[in-house]
Amino acid sequence: MATRSRIGMLNEDGTVSSIYCHWDGYPDHNGRILKEDYSDAEKVKSLLALGSISSLRHQVAPTEEQDHSFDNPCDDVTVAYHRDRGEDYDAPRIDQDEEHYAKSDIEEYGYLYKEGQWYIIDTYRKRGIVPIEERL
Repeated sequence: MATRSRIGMLNEDGTVSSIYCHWDGYPDHNGRILKEDYSDAEKVKSLLALGSISSLRHQVAPTEEQDHSFDNPCDDVTVAYHRDRGEDYDAPRIDQDEEHYAKSDIEEYGYLYKEGQWYIIDTYRKRGIVPIEERL
């Protein structure tokens, strides 16, 4: 069974860009990977540029030497529906601000990158946006 999540980033204009992630959205997986491996804004932007993803991993893209696809994924490479399975591109969703993002359909867990830090929205605990460290 999937634990779905939404991964977002606060933009300079106050909007939030976010993508859907199908698998392993719980804090001990996606939350930990985001905190440990996606602390750089440019890497977060590269992740969001993929559009919807099947699973989050430590790397956004494979190296030139790696043979990576949806059916044959590399262990540490994110699996994207468009890039790796050839589906139509599902562009990042834009919410008008972080409050609207937090109240939107963020699946089971929502993650928000802002000001160099990761935050989590847990639909089960309904505590708003809290630093990811509170859940790891």
